[in-house]
Amino acid sequence: MTPPDHWFEPLADHLGAAYLRYSFTKGTNQEVEFLVDVLDLHPGMRVLDVGCGPGRHAHALAARGIEVVGVDISQRFVDIAIAAEVPGATFRRADARSLNFVAEFDAAISLCQGAFGLTGGPGAPLDGDGAVLNGMARALRPGGRLAVSAFSAYFQIRFLEESDTFDAAAGVNHERTEVRDEHGQAVEAELWTTCFTPRELRLLAAASGLRVEHLWSVTPGSYARSAASLDAPELLLVAARP
Repeated sequence: MTPPDHWFEPLADHLGAAYLRYSFTKGTNQEVEFLVDVLDLHPGMRVLDVGCGPGRHAHALAARGIEVVGVDISQRFVDIAIAAEVPGATFRRADARSLNFVAEFDAAISLCQGAFGLTGGPGAPLDGDGAVLNGMARALRPGGRLAVSAFSAYFQIRFLEESDTFDAAAGVNHERTEVRDEHGQAVEAELWTTCFTPRELRLLAAASGLRVEHLWSVTPGSYARSAASLDAPELLLVAARP
């Protein structure tokens, strides 16, 4: 059997549409409304959704008249996103570490560890998330903006779960858990999530040729212009291509 291109693929294959049952997916409309404002999105603009999963953000953006291309490494997730048949949203399987778009989009997003932050794992290079950000930056037209959410290293260490192991050298959290499919069938799963400090995100953005506009602490489904803190689970980077 050919091994998967990414450790997340077998997990996504098992989850399928059950992914959308998780509580962190319930704030889609609030997150999209916030980003439409922050990124100054208007009908007719083109947005790239990197690590789109089953398409929840892409569908919500397309419903607002914005043209969205969603990419995900999981063909199962791509198939679910396509099956929703939302006009204005198209989807394809692609590896976020090797995006081939060049100056095609007005904005790009990668939210809730859709791709950015999931490049860690056994034998993975430390700069995998830099490759994701580089590809997103290349995809933007001059003046285009991106929004990327990332797990906060501050929060992860402060509230480390008993089932988690944090690799201080790599900044990667390893979680052993159980996931269920649409029929309730459970399998054991391992998750590797890279965590960041605000400084690291600023440095990665600069290395990708981006100009940082904002860096906030956020909670899924409750995005706000809140200063970086120790208490929120995610950081939201907003940056522009000069």
